[in-house]
Amino acid sequence: MNVVIRVSNETREKMIEYYKDKRRDKVIPYVVFQAEDNDTVITMYESGKVMFQGVSADVDATMWREMDGQDAEGVTKEEREKKDKKYYNCTSIGSDEVGTGDYFGPIVVSSAYVRKEDIKFLEELGIRDSKKLDDEKIKKIAPELVKKIKYKSVILTNSEYNQHYGGGYNINKLKAILHNKVLWQMTHEEDITYDYIIVDEFARERRYYEYISESPNIQRGITFMTKAEDKNLAVAAASIISRYIFLKEFDKMCDNIHLPLPKGAGAQVDIIGQELVEKYGKEKLEEVAKLNFKNTERILRTKIF
Repeated sequence: MNVVIRVSNETREKMIEYYKDKRRDKVIPYVVFQAEDNDTVITMYESGKVMFQGVSADVDATMWREMDGQDAEGVTKEEREKKDKKYYNCTSIGSDEVGTGDYFGPIVVSSAYVRKEDIKFLEELGIRDSKKLDDEKIKKIAPELVKKIKYKSVILTNSEYNQHYGGGYNINKLKAILHNKVLWQMTHEEDITYDYIIVDEFARERRYYEYISESPNIQRGITFMTKAEDKNLAVAAASIISRYIFLKEFDKMCDNIHLPLPKGAGAQVDIIGQELVEKYGKEKLEEVAKLNFKNTERILRTKIF
């Protein structure tokens, strides 16, 4: 295994000191030193690159990257903060989804358009990732949010989910199709300009576009990033709008079947699921639940039909 990294001058000096007793004697052009540490050969080049070769090359390289303040991709803290700031102080479209981890309730995906001049308002409203806000807070701030910014949303019911899941569709493909739909709607149905389109990464870019390759309209020019809701207010706003719509749809479902359906996929879900089956029959699960979850097996295990 070969791993090549680049570190700061300060870390280079630390490496030179650390490996001084492990250096090989031979002189190599354009090489500061070559050393051997257990089963890893370390070569530092005058260009600033350092190559690690051997079974544990990735372990040794990671150690020095972390000492240099870099992440797994070799990005330093300073570079990361500068990059994050660029995606925060901008006019952008972001999209996010909710409901994929809930046995009951739909999947909702939204895109939101946040102008740079909207940032202060969103900050004052307390906009951040919906996962960090309780449901009551979301119900309070979402109506104010949707008055201020443009958004597009799509709801995938559990009936639709169960029709598609498995037959060539996994959860990431379904999410990609829904994200693409709301992003396309935002960029083609609204008269807007923007700096970036940002999606919280749930699949690598190449895989994402493979998932949507059969869609009639494909939105390109997307920036994919992890924890995007913490770095971009458009994604955070989309997250809150999606959660707000999910909560309203969830409440409607509870009212229709006259049962207090729990969120998530825990033990309480199984208990209420069994009550639902006793009251309406197992066919009702196809309408209100995601049948591929393990909960379905547990709910139906003790039932005789």
